[in-house]
Amino acid sequence: MFQTEFEFTLPCGYLDAAGTLHREGVMRRATAADEILPLKDARVVRNPSYLIVILLARVVSRLGSVEQVNTKVMEDLYASDLAYLQKLYNRINSLEEASGQAVCPSCSHKFSTEAAAVGG
Repeated sequence: MFQTEFEFTLPCGYLDAAGTLHREGVMRRATAADEILPLKDARVVRNPSYLIVILLARVVSRLGSVEQVNTKVMEDLYASDLAYLQKLYNRINSLEEASGQAVCPSCSHKFSTEAAAVGG
C-alpha cells in the first residue's frame, strides 16, 4: 500500500500560548500545488527562505492538539524542530532511494545523486 501520511515526534516540541507542549504529529506527502502555489506568496517573493515555513504549514496535518497548523505555528517552532521537519519533508517526498543511487531509464547505468533540499 502506498503510504501518504507519516507520524513524527518533534525533538523539542511546539509550545503554545497556554504553555502546552505538542510533540506528536502527522505529515502528509506533498502535492504539486503544495510546492508551486507558495512560490507566488509575497512572503516567499520577499524572502525565499520562507518557502519551507509555508510548505510545512501545508503538509503538517496534525501537531498534538493544535486546532490548525498554520505558518504562525511553524514560525514559533524551535529551529531544531523546523530542521527536523524539513529533513522529514525531503525524505518522504524524494523519489530517490535512501542510498542516493539513481538508474538511467535509457541505459540502466547506476550513478550517485545529490538532490537539492527544498527550502535550503
